[in-house]
Amino acid sequence: MSSSTTGGKPKRTGLRRLVPTWRTVVGSLLLLVLALAAAFLAGYMLVDIPKANAGAIAQSNVYLYADGSQLARDGAVNRENVTLSQVAKTAQYATLAAEDRNFYHESAVSPKAMVRAAWNSATGKGRQSGSTITQQYVKNYYLTQQQTAVRKVKEFFIAIKLDREKTKDEILEGYLNTSYYGRNAYGIQAASQAYFGKDAERLTVAEGAYLATLLNAPSEYDVIAHPENKDKAVARWNYVLDGMVKESWLSESDRAATKFPTTDKAKGATGMSGQRGYLVEAVKDYLAENKILDEETLRSGGYRITTTIQKPKETAFTEAAQKQLLDNLDPKARKVDQYVRAGGASIDPKTGNVVAMYGGVDYTKQYVNNATRRDYQVGSTFKPFIFASAVENQSQTQDGRTITPYTAYDGTNKREVIGPNGPTGYAPANEDNVSYGQITVTRAMDKSVNAVFAQTAQDVGPDKVKATAVALGLPANTPSLTTNPSMALGTATASPLDMAQAYATLANHGKYIPYTLVTKISKDGSDITLPKRDAKQVVTREAADTTTSILRSVVNGGTATAAQAAGRPAAGKTGTMEEDKAAWFAGYTPNLATVVAVMGQNSNTGKQEPLYGATGLARVNGGGYPTQIWAAYTSGALKGTPSQGFDLQLEKGATAPPTSAPPPTTAPSTTAPATSAPPVTSAPPTTEVPTTTAPPTTLFPSGGMTGGTLGGTGGTDSTGGTGGGATTDGLDFGGTTEGAENTFQ
Repeated sequence: MSSSTTGGKPKRTGLRRLVPTWRTVVGSLLLLVLALAAAFLAGYMLVDIPKANAGAIAQSNVYLYADGSQLARDGAVNRENVTLSQVAKTAQYATLAAEDRNFYHESAVSPKAMVRAAWNSATGKGRQSGSTITQQYVKNYYLTQQQTAVRKVKEFFIAIKLDREKTKDEILEGYLNTSYYGRNAYGIQAASQAYFGKDAERLTVAEGAYLATLLNAPSEYDVIAHPENKDKAVARWNYVLDGMVKESWLSESDRAATKFPTTDKAKGATGMSGQRGYLVEAVKDYLAENKILDEETLRSGGYRITTTIQKPKETAFTEAAQKQLLDNLDPKARKVDQYVRAGGASIDPKTGNVVAMYGGVDYTKQYVNNATRRDYQVGSTFKPFIFASAVENQSQTQDGRTITPYTAYDGTNKREVIGPNGPTGYAPANEDNVSYGQITVTRAMDKSVNAVFAQTAQDVGPDKVKATAVALGLPANTPSLTTNPSMALGTATASPLDMAQAYATLANHGKYIPYTLVTKISKDGSDITLPKRDAKQVVTREAADTTTSILRSVVNGGTATAAQAAGRPAAGKTGTMEEDKAAWFAGYTPNLATVVAVMGQNSNTGKQEPLYGATGLARVNGGGYPTQIWAAYTSGALKGTPSQGFDLQLEKGATAPPTSAPPPTTAPSTTAPATSAPPVTSAPPTTEVPTTTAPPTTLFPSGGMTGGTLGGTGGTDSTGGTGGGATTDGLDFGGTTEGAENTFQ
């Protein structure tokens, strides 16, 4: 008998020995099927439908001031259960189109959808839910929001059992009553009232589709609270409507006639009146954005959250806004006064703690937090970032002069910006079309000269300026943060809190500390781990401190002399948005950085409105109400604490005035950079005269050159008198204000 056979059958040799036989394959498959069947049977037998979870009967969260006293208690569930017949049919279809189009004719779970969702997430096509409406209802009502394998297994089996015990209509009804829609609205009835002021049975197609859109991201897609996200919300809304057409729940003609709805002015809960609601919502947003506690987890309740808000400073902010601005409003006499909004944020530069925030007149009357909204241009409060970037990058003018506080530029109105290859075609106008001729960077900051800083941005490099602004604290995705010379006009849209973060970094000598709104979170006696916030030197101390030195000049003799009323050494910059739709002041003392914005908005339409004529003034500018609120707040917030001067380390060339006058004013050149003034070598000028009828202004008035740190705040006359002198390392920043409050930006 051959050695290669056994019992008359050939032996498997070579690679054939590694290939399983068909019997092995069939046997293995049978064993796998039996194992899965046994596991399914065991799971089905062992997993019972539990009682409602804690989220369905959520307890309150307690928010505390920094001193431990109670700020607010949040957690009362705003929910009104309704039957399915009390929900507009189109709203039901919109929900199905958004979340589970096969709900009525497929099982409680969809393995196909789960696999598809996992694949889309893995391949970068966006996060998608693989859960059916039944599974989502199980998660909302019976389980927790934890993303664990055990929870998913329980969800799977409970959904199957629930599908056998309840009808599809009952499950959809439960889902609509337990889902969260934002604005503290649980269930579609509460949501319908919160967004449209009507019962759910009266919802239109457009409104029902919008509520269905919110299920995907309740806070993010609230276009009143977050107008910057409207494009995303509209895209999701279109997805819902297209799904309704695809499933024959909506005709093509009706789809074409459907327009994105306008929601009602948002209303906060009564217990969140005054500033409390703004603060609580800001804390919630902070916790979610920093992945500390997401919205769903926080809704389960039971958290004790100690905030960074200091009650005395919060009171001071509210009183400052009331006395300096709100008391001057008369909406009955002046329609424009109805549009006036105010917001602000205040940060301790040494810790990054947000110590106070002003969100608006009252959370129950004006729901949108004006301290955190990001839809208004920051105006000339952006200019200091350009100068800081110039020092940080050791930038030079087109003709090779290092940019310092004394560098002379041509401030002629509508002067064309010059690039390395000649004129760029961009010629920005100065405020009120004033021409200044040759003017130093410091004085240009005082007067907020667009022509100078557009050229400076070009000299530094717009990309470098943007990088500096982001490093200081502006969000990298700040809307309209362009990379061209027009950035000098402050077209970027950021919130007062964003700007306070950036100015706090300047006040902290270039060390960036991410702001925080909470210092401690606990639940059931255990503390929640908070993210580390280590200080990081993002620009050199010289860059930050030299910027501070010229912002001291803005307060002492520029557009922000009203800030002197704080009674402390201060630095800052005013800003005015295009068409006077917003006015800003961003300023700081060595231990407090605060930004205040006064904005115009129509509450009914959400549209931004100009503030011409508000409170009876011709115009509202940054040197007016924003600076006055800032000064009153800063004075009250720091009451009882010793006055502290700035300790500055300036860049080379910034410690003494130039030794010769800038060249005489010339017309803008079309062949050579207009900034090509020769280095100065003789005595400093005594005056600089704009090419308008405005009175002459002392550029470098005489004053003591002590060579020390910045001194006092100077005078307080803001209507044309002497602004006083503040000296740093021999640099006198005193001078007349030239009616600075009327030459704003």
